Amino acid sequence: MTTQEKLLNLVHNEVIPDVEDYLDELFELVASKKSDDETKEEIKYMQEMRKEFQDLIDDIEAGEIDEEEAQEIIDEIIDMKSLKE
Repeated sequence: MTTQEKLLNLVHNEVIPDVEDYLDELFELVASKKSDDETKEEIKYMQEMRKEFQDLIDDIEAGEIDEEEAQEIIDEIIDMKSLKE
């Protein structure tokens, strides 16, 4: 498996589902009227992040990400996930 394929799997199977789960939680806050302006800003930020990851998938599938760049992105994602936990 190439580094690009590993990155694609990571984004498809972990990152985007995590972002979508968090967005669902934020939308539940809005629906229950327990949200504030910060929640709405967080929704906007997470939607932008989801779009960036979807664009990344497009770039990987188009062959625009090389091995080195793919590994750097994987490392960044792992760092982000470890900070979250």
